[in-house]
This record gives sequence, structure tokens and C-alpha cells, in this order.
Amino acid sequence: MSADTKIAELLTELHQLIKQTQEERSRSEHNLLNIQKTHERMQTENKTSPYYRTKLRGLYTTAKADAEAECSILRHALDKIAEIKSLLEERRRVTVYSDSDPPKRKMRRGVLMTLLQQSAMTLPLWIGKPGESPPPLCGATPASGDYVAKQGDKVAARVKAVDGDEQWILAEVVSYNHCSNKYEVDDIDEEGKERHTLSRRRIIPLPQWKANPETDPEALFSKDQLVLALYPQTTCFYRALIHAPPHRPQDDYSVLFEDTSYADGYSPPLNVAQRYVVACKENKKK
Repeated sequence: MSADTKIAELLTELHQLIKQTQEERSRSEHNLLNIQKTHERMQTENKTSPYYRTKLRGLYTTAKADAEAECSILRHALDKIAEIKSLLEERRRVTVYSDSDPPKRKMRRGVLMTLLQQSAMTLPLWIGKPGESPPPLCGATPASGDYVAKQGDKVAARVKAVDGDEQWILAEVVSYNHCSNKYEVDDIDEEGKERHTLSRRRIIPLPQWKANPETDPEALFSKDQLVLALYPQTTCFYRALIHAPPHRPQDDYSVLFEDTSYADGYSPPLNVAQRYVVACKENKKK
């Protein structure tokens, strides 16, 4: 089955799941209305009789079951979305790394910056079950020790610049050699023209999920923690301190970049998406 056909099927299934979600929500509204009316009657009569307690227990039990059913459908829909995104990314990789393709025109910088912003905005939010801990690569949660980034994954890569200095850049994984334990990565700003062979210690995988500050604050970097953050409108990571972590799922970090041109050694606060903030391996200030 071709990728296009599979994507079309998944989109049809996703549409059905969205309809089921709406149907489930409409069905549960009657029960929620009954709960509201029961509480209003209790307030009017100013008493909580055994009858009302029993009735409310039954109504809340039904409401809980309805919410769990809707949650199950939504999780299924999220799985479909993740599968569609994976197929689209696979199709893109086949196009990018195909030797038979003609040379591609250089991408304008404004277009690249827009794509990076879209990638950050569409990073999925981790929604765990009650009591479930965020997985590796969710927010500030690091990858496991044996983790190997896949082809097409975005990473922070430490490379030598033209002037001989080392810097952290945004790169895309081309391959990983299990014998040499080295990655081949492309500089995202060079459209594959600048390829680097790097050891594992020079690669930091980027988050694959956003952490929800309201449910999993422990999966976020905390205030004053040293990180590497993508400087706005560039493709380079620089050392920074967390000024404020996100307060809502859609919020960015507020960070203070190290900058000797300011009296205190740090820039004014700048916003950087969760997608582009990773742990800094060097603890000493430069």
C-alpha cells in the first residue's frame, strides 16, 4: 500500500473518531445537566438527604464512565494523528535522501524560520494516564542511555565552525553507524550541503513531546537552570538560564541568553519553544 493511500485511510478513520467524540460528548451532556439540576435542588431545599446522595453517586459514576469513554476515543484519534505525521515525515525523508532527485533550490531563510516555528507549534503534548510518568524526550526528560535517534530526527549537534570554534547547531540525522557509534547529520541551515560525522556525546536529541505544566511540571526545566536554547531567528543553540518555565501547555520558556554585551552577562528575556530547549552538558559559565 502506498503512503498516500495509507494516509487517506487514516484521515477517514480520524474523521470517524472525531464524529464519535462529538456523539459521546452530546450523549453525556444530559447526565451533566442532571448533576447540575440536582445540586440546585439541594441548595433550594438546603438539605442533603440519603436520596440525593444516592442519586448523585449514580450520576457521578455515569459521568466518570462517559469521560473515560470520550478520553479513550481521543487517545485513539491522537494515535492516528501521530501515525499520519510519521508517514508524512517518512515521505519527506524519501524525497530528501533520494539520489535520483534533481538538485533542490536553496530554501529562503524566512521560509526555514517559518517551518521551524511550525515544527515547534505542532509538537504533540504528552497526555498520560492517571499516575503515568512522562516518557523520555518529553519536555526536559532526557533520552535513555541507549537511545539512538532515527533518520530525519532533529537534534542539537556540536560541530566546528569555520573559524575553528565549536558551536551547537540544529541538525537532522542522516544515519547512525552502530560499529563506530557515530552519527551523520546535516546542518538544517545548509540543506544537506554541510554534513558532519559526530560521536554520540556531540548529539542531543530534541524533545518529541511537549510537557504539560499543569499536570507534569517535573518534566520541565526549572527557573535558573542552565540549558541550551535555540536563539530566535537562528539555527544555533546557545547557553541560557531559564527565566520562567511555561505556565500553560501552549506557552514557551522565557530564557536569558549568556551575552557579555550586557552588564549582568545575560540578555533580556526571550521566548523559546519547548521543542528547542535542551539540557546543557557544560555547567561552567563561559
